[in-house]
Amino acid sequence: MSTETLRGDPDFRRYLLARVISVAGTLVSVVALPVLVYQLTGSAAWTSAVAATEALPYLLFGLFAGAVADRLNRRKLMMAADLVSSALLASVPIAWAAGGLTAPHVLVVAFLTQTMFVLFDAANFGALPALVGRERTTAAFSAVFGTTTVVEIAVPPLAALAVTMAAPAPLIALDALTYAASAMLIRAIVRPLSTSDRSRPRSARDVLVDVRGGLSFLWQNKIVRTLTLVGATHSAVGGAWIAMQLPWADRVLGVAPSGDARLAVLLSCWAVGGLIASRLVPRLTKALGAARLALLALPTSLGAGLVVIATSHWVVAIFAITLWSTAFTTVVINGITYRQQVTPDELQGRVNTTARMLAWGVGHPVGAALAGAVAVWTDPRVGLASAVAVLAVGVIAAWCSPLRAEAEKQLQSTAS
Repeated sequence: MSTETLRGDPDFRRYLLARVISVAGTLVSVVALPVLVYQLTGSAAWTSAVAATEALPYLLFGLFAGAVADRLNRRKLMMAADLVSSALLASVPIAWAAGGLTAPHVLVVAFLTQTMFVLFDAANFGALPALVGRERTTAAFSAVFGTTTVVEIAVPPLAALAVTMAAPAPLIALDALTYAASAMLIRAIVRPLSTSDRSRPRSARDVLVDVRGGLSFLWQNKIVRTLTLVGATHSAVGGAWIAMQLPWADRVLGVAPSGDARLAVLLSCWAVGGLIASRLVPRLTKALGAARLALLALPTSLGAGLVVIATSHWVVAIFAITLWSTAFTTVVINGITYRQQVTPDELQGRVNTTARMLAWGVGHPVGAALAGAVAVWTDPRVGLASAVAVLAVGVIAAWCSPLRAEAEKQLQSTAS
């Protein structure tokens, strides 16, 4: 069914609104928390520790969160994660108002809130296909991705403006309220978010058995395995881009990191490309199939990345970055939705959190670290090129993998 039909679905509208509200509040905290820690400490090390602390939970708990989510009622787990996050975040402005807020307090809140997100995400992976049906998963995920991308474009500049005009701690209260609102909206969804009976894990052994079951499915399904491993190489480029975009714009394009309006245009291009991809993917998947789409989008992403590296003019860069983001996001959405469609309901949490841990939890920071290390010895353009080289390996691997046979099968099916 079309995106328009989905948005006429009251339960999907509640789900979508819950995600939009939660993402908007989270983006406020993403801006406000580092500012708050810097105000408390005056230390760049403490400030960077916020980002590091928020990245750890997926690496530490991703596998186990998926196993737990596949055993428990998804709605209850998502609501509990939202409400605990709301309480944790509320402690920050309360401590600030009482004059007792410290940097360690903020770091603990950041870590625990992100841990709750890992649990929420593990349940959410299976909740969406259960809510809309597998045949509508691609359209539904694309609609959620596109809508939240608009939020990601609009909210950070507003949050940054708010931080300059007011103390950052009270803004964290806004995020606490959005988590509570998200929990209430999820509670209001009428249809079930789980399609099978749930039984609590009786012991740590049960959890480990479940983790092995998720890993086994991911490895044995050749297409899911390939998309996951190639996705990790693709995520390395995403991490490198985030790490390199400011120094690259400054040293290669001559766009200064402050006081230059062109920077705002350049930084918005990636989000615009993501929005375009969210509209294109449902149609492309229907026309081409997931395997063919991946094989075409991956080299397109590689080619666009090479254009970005080669250009030294900011106008050309605008179009190249937008194209790169469109192809990049197409690969991401296509891989996630295919995985959701073919994974049994009882394995959704385990399989998807494992895949995200490999892609976002491993590929993303490795790409950022690689690009940063190379750039220290050379320049940002070479740093970015090093990660694009990793993507090239992924493209070659994809075209030499079972994806190619699957794509040929889809082509024959379409022709007949």
